[in-house]
Amino acid sequence: MARQRSLVGIDVGTTGVKAIAVSPAGEVLARAEEEYPLSIPRPGWAEQDPEDWWRATERALAALGAHDVAGIGLSGQMHGLVALDAGDRVLRPAILWNDQRTAVECAEIEERIGLARLIELTGNRALTGFTAPKLLWLRRNEPGVYARIAHVLLPKDYVRLRLTGERAIDVADASGTLLFDVARRRWSKDVLAALELSAEWLPPALESPEVSGATREGIPVAAGAGDQAAGALGVGVDRPGPLSVALGTSGVVFAALPAFAADAEARVHAFCHAVPGGWHAMGVMLSAAGSLRWLRDVAGGSYDELTAEAARWPAGAEGLLFAPYLAGERTPHADPDARGAFAGLTLRHDRGALTRAVLEGVAFGLRDSLELLRELGVRPETGRASGGGARSALWLKIVASVLGLPLELTAAEEGSAFGAALLGGVAAGVFADVHEAVAACVSVRETVEPDPAWQTAYEDAYAPFRSLYPALRPLEKR
Repeated sequence: MARQRSLVGIDVGTTGVKAIAVSPAGEVLARAEEEYPLSIPRPGWAEQDPEDWWRATERALAALGAHDVAGIGLSGQMHGLVALDAGDRVLRPAILWNDQRTAVECAEIEERIGLARLIELTGNRALTGFTAPKLLWLRRNEPGVYARIAHVLLPKDYVRLRLTGERAIDVADASGTLLFDVARRRWSKDVLAALELSAEWLPPALESPEVSGATREGIPVAAGAGDQAAGALGVGVDRPGPLSVALGTSGVVFAALPAFAADAEARVHAFCHAVPGGWHAMGVMLSAAGSLRWLRDVAGGSYDELTAEAARWPAGAEGLLFAPYLAGERTPHADPDARGAFAGLTLRHDRGALTRAVLEGVAFGLRDSLELLRELGVRPETGRASGGGARSALWLKIVASVLGLPLELTAAEEGSAFGAALLGGVAAGVFADVHEAVAACVSVRETVEPDPAWQTAYEDAYAPFRSLYPALRPLEKR
């Protein structure tokens, strides 16, 4: 029997690289994962060695053992700064998306350009996770490194460089740099000039399915997409319709848009989609499944034990609320100083109640983003769930009830890597376009409906949850 042709997707995540091989019918043929460390050199900082990404990618591809590969697609953690010298050597550890050191630089950017003008140019406001503030931080704090910069890449694009020898980026990932004119799908000369940054540092910006280069074996490599846009493709959100709800380390509510639209206050992000000529809006909370991981680490027990104990508690956990701002927040509170908290604790509450409150607090945080997307005219009837948190039936039911939407699970659970593989298929000519790839490969296997009784309880609890945030800032900033 002839070997089945495969499409390979590579996702350069925060904790490791995932590689999958997919058939042109959407069947996952093989998967491999390789982990790498995260460095926290100071409180609020987050860094990684780009060489760790590449070595892990090599190991994952070797373990994958894919044969007759038609095309490769890339996805990865967004916003991370990889600074290279003229010889493409890494100058310092990459500063990641969840690094919070650049509050001063964000204020400087908004002062230099003006908030309204910045939103007009980029669709977004300056946030600590974005790439541009990291460059200004380097200029101020590591001038020796800054003086040697010749090229700037994002995480997956460094892997591309090692895989193909080419420097490139896609428009979806470029949208998260704060250096990109999202409405016009090109680097912003105005922002670069205002921040005194060199356009020569930046790679060509391609549409996600475009060929960005080829491996030594001649396999075409698609430009790819940031993890959220690729993940949305992986669950079939290639056009306006279903909402993508991702329960990963961060939590994301993502909607494809019929045309470019930005929130006037940039409370949600406006980015290019991985579909040529398409855009999306998304809200991002920084600690979704990350909140549950934190609770597991401090309270003990496995995820299954924690969620089983949480299931014994009623919706609302008898008034216990959790604010999921353990690492600051992005949506709807663009505040790196926001902090997490439990409120409403009583002697009756146990570890299961704490877990229930965490699951519900994350769901309320996702609803914050959905409410903002609705202000942009997004009217979803269903959501497509993905991420590690989507493996919990209890959590899915809670999120469905808080959002008031049925949540659909797709046959493939590989998220961003799956979307990347589809882009690789378009680059290789296996599919005519992204829409054909999604139609051929994405199917729904299960739907989780909201619980009407829980919906009532969560409607009552949502306003008290919203009242928590103002008190969760440092005293001097209230």
